[in-house]
Amino acid sequence: MILDHPVVPLLGRLMMTYIFATSGIGKVFGWSGNVAYMSTRHLPLIPVLLAILMVIELAGPAFLVTAYHARIAAFVTFWYTTAVTVLFHNYWASSEMMAAIEETDFRKNLAIMGGLLMLAYRGLGRYLSNEQRGRSNPCWK
Repeated sequence: MILDHPVVPLLGRLMMTYIFATSGIGKVFGWSGNVAYMSTRHLPLIPVLLAILMVIELAGPAFLVTAYHARIAAFVTFWYTTAVTVLFHNYWASSEMMAAIEETDFRKNLAIMGGLLMLAYRGLGRYLSNEQRGRSNPCWK
């Protein structure tokens, strides 16, 4: 396999964003279940938070895959994933039975966060950078 092929970064972004897109779609069609789950964390303004989460989970992957303000989208999604990881996958406060599952999800999210942070820092790669597409993003220079 040739890793220098222009499709490789796109495949990587598709794989990284799949989890967010499917979760966002799940929030759209499972609104009440998500409200009930979030209420177990005693968060304020749950419907408002859920709407914001849904937008991030649907818009972030779309921006990353289409390369539209991808570095900003990666940065926002990184911080979103950080908050979700700490709030919902706090294995150190879980029961013994749930701790292993939560720790696995915590570690998975750390890996995703690392990829998002790399995208935010480096951009999309030489084949699909904003500069090559005729766009510049001065706030990230």
